[in-house]
Amino acid sequence: MDNQPAQQQLQVKVSDEVLKGVYANMLQVGHTPEEFILDFMNLFPPAGVMSARVIVSPTHAKRIASALADNIKKYEEQFGVIKVSEVPNQKIGFRTE
Repeated sequence: MDNQPAQQQLQVKVSDEVLKGVYANMLQVGHTPEEFILDFMNLFPPAGVMSARVIVSPTHAKRIASALADNIKKYEEQFGVIKVSEVPNQKIGFRTE
């Protein structure tokens, strides 16, 4: 007999607002010893708006990086190599309302 626990299916609730998503064309990453902070932004110079802030543990950040690398590899196998554009040379400052 197999001693592995049975897989349980998770039901995730999501609102229509979250489900439609937000656009981001810039990502800023910061970290502390306990967490990674991912700030997703929509920049249209000379201004921009932070679309979302996601805070994750270091172990989860590493799993995210691995999942992204795997999906980029699969994407490029199907659609071709992704051309990396030049990184903007500008400083980003935050203001709160």
